[in-house]
Amino acid sequence: MQPDHRGLLTVVQKEVRRFWSVIGQTVTAPVITALLFLLVFSHVLEGRDSGYPGVAYTQFLVPGLMMMQVLQNAFANTSSSIAQSKIMGNMVFLLMAPLSARDLFVGYIVAALLRSTLVAAVIFVVTWPIVGLPVSHPFALLAILLLAAGSMGSLGIIAGVIANKFDHIAAFQNFLIMPLTFLSGVFYSVHGLPDFWFEASLFNPFFYMIDGFRYGFFGVADVSIWRSLAWSLGFFALSSGIAIAWLASGYRLRA
Repeated sequence: MQPDHRGLLTVVQKEVRRFWSVIGQTVTAPVITALLFLLVFSHVLEGRDSGYPGVAYTQFLVPGLMMMQVLQNAFANTSSSIAQSKIMGNMVFLLMAPLSARDLFVGYIVAALLRSTLVAAVIFVVTWPIVGLPVSHPFALLAILLLAAGSMGSLGIIAGVIANKFDHIAAFQNFLIMPLTFLSGVFYSVHGLPDFWFEASLFNPFFYMIDGFRYGFFGVADVSIWRSLAWSLGFFALSSGIAIAWLASGYRLRA
């Protein structure tokens, strides 16, 4: 007997329709934000050494901006969806449906992956005439993208489960996601940091996602791609394990 995936596909369809219905907010706005960062930093730091041989600073900057938006949008998609369902009181309908915790998890993660990948693709296309990014290692690029979006989607599920109001989601974004993203090498190579901050950066999982993503484009990075993949995979395993366990237990969802 073949497994029935209609429930999973319905969750994916629901989540995709949700972010697609406000595409100006979920896709267009992040692209504009990335372009504004590119405009400001490329102008202010024009001629700055990227730290990568043969890579202009503007080229160096774009993959970081792309991954920054992947991280933030994957997190926002799952966290806002679960928090909204809880606040509006319709989470009960998902819990009553014949859906396993795995179905819910995969449905939320696939939608988060689609949204964040769409944002990254649009940024790549829009910035192509400006910087013309090479793609040296497409498989490494794809692997890091999937792990990063999956990790942040899982973290968004955890935040959505914990949150009882949208202020809680904003607190996650302002005090956890945003600082770790900005301090992960989006705008600079960590090798240019003082020793203490360089060592501290090596404990930031977001750094490995951004650094591994840059490796996919340029074939060079601040650390080994295998180290970046290992950290990204470990963070995904940890966050997804917690997210699935909480979805299965109904923790803070059935109240």
